[in-house]
Amino acid sequence: MEVRKSSKRRYLLYIAQNYSYAMLRPLQQVILARGDEVCWFLEGREVDPKFLKADEKRLPDIDAVKAWKPDAVFVPGNVVPSFIPGVKVGVFHGFNAGKMNHKGREDHFEIRDCFDLYCTQGPATTLPFLELEKKFGTFTVAETGWPALDPLFIENKDNPYIKPDDPRPVVLFCSTFSPSLTCAPEVFEQIKALSQKSQWRWLVQFHPKMKPSIVEQYKTLENENLQFVETDNVIPLLQAGDVMLCDTSSILLMFLMQRKPVVTFKNQSPKAHLIDINRVEEIEPAITRALSRTDDLMAHIHDYCNQIHPTGDGQSSQRVLAATDALIDKGTAWLKPKPLNLLRHFKMRRKLGYWKLF
Repeated sequence: MEVRKSSKRRYLLYIAQNYSYAMLRPLQQVILARGDEVCWFLEGREVDPKFLKADEKRLPDIDAVKAWKPDAVFVPGNVVPSFIPGVKVGVFHGFNAGKMNHKGREDHFEIRDCFDLYCTQGPATTLPFLELEKKFGTFTVAETGWPALDPLFIENKDNPYIKPDDPRPVVLFCSTFSPSLTCAPEVFEQIKALSQKSQWRWLVQFHPKMKPSIVEQYKTLENENLQFVETDNVIPLLQAGDVMLCDTSSILLMFLMQRKPVVTFKNQSPKAHLIDINRVEEIEPAITRALSRTDDLMAHIHDYCNQIHPTGDGQSSQRVLAATDALIDKGTAWLKPKPLNLLRHFKMRRKLGYWKLF
């Protein structure tokens, strides 16, 4: 087992989906810039190691993680094993899109007894989590902003989806994978028809869990007006779009943070900051309205963004690290012990194939 000789702090980036690479790389950049250490751990089969860069370090298994002894673990997901070292920090894999879980509760605020610190994105999430902090006492909360958005507020002059020689407005179509929530099958024929017109340029990107048959269906639409994109980094796509067409995917909230309008199709909880429609025939006029950016619509978007993610300085990673370091220094003994939750931890051990007790 490795003996720690360095005074540098160690931070583990624990991911289970390909889109999490881009979410945690802003944190990695800040950690390395100040001279500390970073390693990645890839959980399960849905995250592909090919997306690791040549200079990024991966720990192959739990034994290696325990030997490395991270001071903190950053997780853009719902769960993390209790049997690995370090302060467990939840940084979220998206905004609260109002999705309900099988228990009839908002999934974004479900406490799964895994984290010591939640780094929230803005008042809309901070206030509910502070109430949960009082209720459970097993974790603490800090409003930091979301590290995944840091690059969104930095101009990318090499963005491959921005075409200076093409002045047409860009419509970014994104959709979630859930069969009950996705609009992709229902709007296919309408998008096919619209993509054969030349008034807009279309970019299409789906959640990585989207049904393969739907992905293949949309790939057939590619032409000079529509590009289908498969990527682990959606930030350049968000920057390139002028308006988004979506359903109930939380990616629409990332798009809104740029103060850009979103058209939603049968959104679960439509509000004034969205242009929500229910019929495919409404897609074209709704996009036209969104592109006009009326004063009332933009005012609603501005107010909503101030509740969801008020900071647009690209410094959320620094605030997350500051909150994490403060908890490392203070320790977690003052927090209430977490419930054992034996079933969840058994499932995690089975998934990871790890049965050692120490």
